[in-house]
Amino acid sequence: MLRAPPDSLFPLRHIHKPNSLLRTRTTRFCCKASLITNSDSFEVGRLIGSYGFMNITSSSGSPLGEDTEYSSGDLGRLRVQDVGEGSVKIRLYDGRVSQGPLKGTPVVFKVYPGQRAGGNEADMMAANELNAHLFLQNSSNGICQNLAILVGGFETKTGEQWLAFRNHGKSSAADYAKVMSEKVSRNRAAGVWNKFEQEETIKRRRYFVTKLLQGIMRGLAYMHDHDRLHQSLGPASVILNTITERDAAYLVPRLRDLAFSVDIGYSNLEGGPGLLSEGLWRRASTAGAFTPMEKRAFGISDDIYEAGLLLAYLAFVPFCEAGIMDGLSLQRLLESTFQLDLGATREYCLADDRLLDAVKFLDLGDGAGWELLQAMLNPDFRKRPIAQAVLNHRFMTVGIL
Repeated sequence: MLRAPPDSLFPLRHIHKPNSLLRTRTTRFCCKASLITNSDSFEVGRLIGSYGFMNITSSSGSPLGEDTEYSSGDLGRLRVQDVGEGSVKIRLYDGRVSQGPLKGTPVVFKVYPGQRAGGNEADMMAANELNAHLFLQNSSNGICQNLAILVGGFETKTGEQWLAFRNHGKSSAADYAKVMSEKVSRNRAAGVWNKFEQEETIKRRRYFVTKLLQGIMRGLAYMHDHDRLHQSLGPASVILNTITERDAAYLVPRLRDLAFSVDIGYSNLEGGPGLLSEGLWRRASTAGAFTPMEKRAFGISDDIYEAGLLLAYLAFVPFCEAGIMDGLSLQRLLESTFQLDLGATREYCLADDRLLDAVKFLDLGDGAGWELLQAMLNPDFRKRPIAQAVLNHRFMTVGIL
């Protein structure tokens, strides 16, 4: 662990400067949150990795271009997407708190590039993520266990924004799906099959994925109940404390990556759109959502659509061999090939033996998984369920029974 030199780092300026990218109300939140903003209170460890954000640059039938990891686009007319990588690259580091009441607490640093490397967009994303966590962590209802917990942050002299989160695990839902699909490939390549063991493995996988989906939807329901959209929901934005299926009883999924989170409080909806939410409200207008109440409903349904794509991903990828199915291929299959007709999608998948375990999973409860997917991916945003209704759907318990 290396302690950052005191002359190279200083507390996050956005908390203090009135002309910063954070809105004035953020300052009120900071006082309540008691965040650690002194760089000397942290020790930085090794680089864990880095990632960028997918940028939907264009879509036939829809003049959209949003910097989100996943975008539902113009759902009724979506055909082909041109996907590129956004300009903001995030780095992740191990670390811990070295002073104060939280001394010894392990953290993960999320580092946004300075303006020189990432432009204004990086600063806006960092400020928006900070603001969203401050708001959610100061709820009178307490902190939700299915959201990542912000501990503090600081800014370097080069303008990099370092946000420190409690380290509840480094593996994401995407990592879990990759590991399981590779395990399926190894088992099939070995050609050794024990029917009883295979059945037990599938039961454990169904249980784990169901617990994972429950945690995701609890986190999303909490955000929506507190007037916040996620707007970047995907397998990489869900962090897990374990990916061992035998430990599923102790699994706690947590939503992270709130850089594109949107405030849907009515007072905010009556004002002008922020730069990071322009695409969302442009699509809302296209869909006929103009009043604050309609825009709020559209925003919530947009998160639900992304959650539906994530449900589909987790129902397929961990149950299939590596390389058989990935997120973008599955999205194109659902949206472009079958026009969000889940009945037709099922018939297609049923004819491919490589997808059979995924089909059987969604078939549980007399087709409960397909039914829920069809509701969450409904082309009419007004007919999609809210997060709590998804949690109450029978598919969210049938894999545990």
